[in-house]
Amino acid sequence: MSDHFNKLLQKLPQLSDHTRIELISAPSALENLPNLSAGLGVQIDAKRDDTLPLGMGGNKVRQLEYYLGPAVEMGADTVLITGAVQSNFTRTCAAAARRLGMHPILQMEERVPKEDPVYRTSGNVLLSTLMGAEVVHFPTGNDEAAADANLDRIADELRENGRISYVIHLGIDHPPLGGLGYAAAAVETWLQYQSLGTLPDHVIIPSGSGLTHAGFLAGARAIGWDVSVLGICVRRDADQQRTRIQRRTTEILNLLGAAYDLKSGDIQLSDACLAPGYGLMNPQVGAAISLAAVQEALLLDPVYSGRAMAGLIQHIETGTIRQNERVTFIHTGGTPAIFAYQSDLTKALEQASDDAVN
Repeated sequence: MSDHFNKLLQKLPQLSDHTRIELISAPSALENLPNLSAGLGVQIDAKRDDTLPLGMGGNKVRQLEYYLGPAVEMGADTVLITGAVQSNFTRTCAAAARRLGMHPILQMEERVPKEDPVYRTSGNVLLSTLMGAEVVHFPTGNDEAAADANLDRIADELRENGRISYVIHLGIDHPPLGGLGYAAAAVETWLQYQSLGTLPDHVIIPSGSGLTHAGFLAGARAIGWDVSVLGICVRRDADQQRTRIQRRTTEILNLLGAAYDLKSGDIQLSDACLAPGYGLMNPQVGAAISLAAVQEALLLDPVYSGRAMAGLIQHIETGTIRQNERVTFIHTGGTPAIFAYQSDLTKALEQASDDAVN
């Protein structure tokens, strides 16, 4: 066990109650963004989870520590997971499986209505292929239970042939083990700010499956940190997502044995940058990606981190985040997806250039 994780346990010892395989042995950087801060009138720090090691990193590495811990414990030789065609989770799962000597089976769901051949072969798909992942396709992307059930069916067939298969279930009816990784991340972030002698007023975080958002919120509240956690919707509207985050946060608090009663004000969500839907670009996201790249050489993806940055900007414009407040931007990664969205990003850059001229 690394010294880094031992420090987290000193603040949140309940993490040791859960089986974990170490994929991260040091904290990700907390990096000030001076140019964006000056331009937007707030102090912005990026929590650089995009730089986490293993297969081009991202937030899912933290979650996989708690999903794959039980897989290693049971001696699994195969791991199965489901996600969108350009899923960061499936790509990092393939990387972690290979690191741990397991065979990865990735189920690609048709969540995004895109027939662009670059989208279907580049980015996360290319990296997963390079790592020798076995790919199966699933025709729908809106039925979590059916997607998980299909993985169970494949796993059962493999077991009949003597394989030891472990399924990472991501549906709402399965325990949110991955959220423990972001409970740990909340402690890590708090400790970093303690060393700086300050704390942020807000944390901006993408909110999709909910485990990153709910995990961070649960971890913060479990250690008594009442920071404002602003979730930016990337898949569902705010009303649907609120129910999901409330349930997931409560479940993660229970996994931690934390004596905290979740309050309605704890769950803050915005879907102002969601349209036209999951995995699809809009002008706000394109402008945010361009701004971060030009101002800070900070590379954001169109699905998660780009939407989160668009949400941060929107919150500043509406006054939810006030001038001179300090904001932590959780950069969840997704860098490989940038290449899969080449045509969309090219159009966004052209639009940003036209807007600048006009």
